[in-house]
Amino acid sequence: MTEYVSTTPGLYPLPDWAKDDLSDLKGHQKHDLISGDEGEEITAAYEEAREEVIGVQEEAGLDRIVEGQLRWDDMLAHPLAVHDAVETRGIVRYYDNNNFYREPVVQDDLGFSGDVSEELEATAELTDGDLQAVLPGPYSLADLATDEQYGDEAEFLGAIADFLEGEVDAFPGIETLFLLEPSLVESAPEDGQDERASEAIDQVASATDADVVVQPYWGALEEKVYAHLLDADIDAVGFDFVANQDDNLYNIQEYGATDDVALGLADGQNTLVEDPEAIRDRTEWVEGQLGVTEFETVYLTTNTETFYLPYSKYQEKLAVLAEAADLAEVTAA
Repeated sequence: MTEYVSTTPGLYPLPDWAKDDLSDLKGHQKHDLISGDEGEEITAAYEEAREEVIGVQEEAGLDRIVEGQLRWDDMLAHPLAVHDAVETRGIVRYYDNNNFYREPVVQDDLGFSGDVSEELEATAELTDGDLQAVLPGPYSLADLATDEQYGDEAEFLGAIADFLEGEVDAFPGIETLFLLEPSLVESAPEDGQDERASEAIDQVASATDADVVVQPYWGALEEKVYAHLLDADIDAVGFDFVANQDDNLYNIQEYGATDDVALGLADGQNTLVEDPEAIRDRTEWVEGQLGVTEFETVYLTTNTETFYLPYSKYQEKLAVLAEAADLAEVTAA
């Protein structure tokens, strides 16, 4: 029988009070962004905000609790932006949307950082729920960064994978790891790159005994990229059914899928709040299109991070996902 798990890809919006407080404490210039050595007042504000978003998830009834990545000024680039071997430079557009990040330029060998594991340790102390870690996937992180140390594309991707593997190895006990890989869609790897991307993902996934979900978004993977991704030792691939329904269905029907799957059925960027019954119905529709395929676990999630949403709408979306998963379980029974 299929288990339905409500979760998100993390990267939450800050509570409104925290936006105001941190704006006053941090300032608005590039040098005011998170660097890993914040003072006590800034650290305390983020700790209070983290505690709040954990409470929001628990109140909503989500099956997986994430840290929320509230400190991540640089969205997916954060683990590099706070690394001692990296210099952050000019502001760069984050894919083709209206958000920006500091260009992380790798200038030395990427050793262990521990920034994300410290966030997870703090989260584990605040919840008894099942913990889910969130990281940029190695291909996306390498795609967003600039290499001035390794001098070779394949070697740089390998170094990013080594770095992420070390970070994951330091995580506290987690149930699930989401690796966010929008670059697999937005900047699809070419021949040869697609196989190396899969191998890098496999390397990071192998660093944990937790279930690993690779979540591309903003569209569907090219066929060859998807086929190579299935070679990685991962538990689930995520599908953005908000941005592209037909091509994602085609990939599953043509090439198969992992035993588990993540369905991005709620819009992480649109303020329209879906009905739980609608999410449940979409889940049934997807499963119906796949014929005899029955997944062991179906993760019900937003298609993208919810960073873009007003705080109140993000809260509503979480409650919808939790209720939709409950409805799906009842229907399946």
